[in-house]
Amino acid sequence: MIYAYLDPRYYMDMLQSTTSAHYTITDLAKEFAVTTRTIRHYEEQGLLSPSREGTVRIFSHRDRARLKLALRGKRLGFSLNDIRELFVVNDLAKQERQQLLEFLAKLEKRRAILEQQREDIAVMLEEINFFSGQCQRLLVSNRSKVPEKSP
Repeated sequence: MIYAYLDPRYYMDMLQSTTSAHYTITDLAKEFAVTTRTIRHYEEQGLLSPSREGTVRIFSHRDRARLKLALRGKRLGFSLNDIRELFVVNDLAKQERQQLLEFLAKLEKRRAILEQQREDIAVMLEEINFFSGQCQRLLVSNRSKVPEKSP
């Protein structure tokens, strides 16, 4: 099951929107609890493309939506290159089926990595529990074997 916010079609209207909503870098930084440096870095990486009025960046509704997607992608473990590729695919709206297939493939790949990590963690926890139990048993058996020191 793909959650709605992960489905690229969920964002199609936002990404293709031509509304006149504008945001400053400070507006977006506050809204998404990130630094302005993060937003500038995403711009440098080609994920955002604000217009400029002098030295002031003006972000569109589309930039806001892309920032939201990029931050979600990072939380899911995608690299900025992966996110950029998804944006490129998303920008090619004519190929929606291909876009969805590529997005699904990336999600499945990430799911497999996370499931493997979960299995690895479970194995490590079992080993920790085993060795912890052994240490506790040794402590109990050593206590009964060591004579008490008299004052």
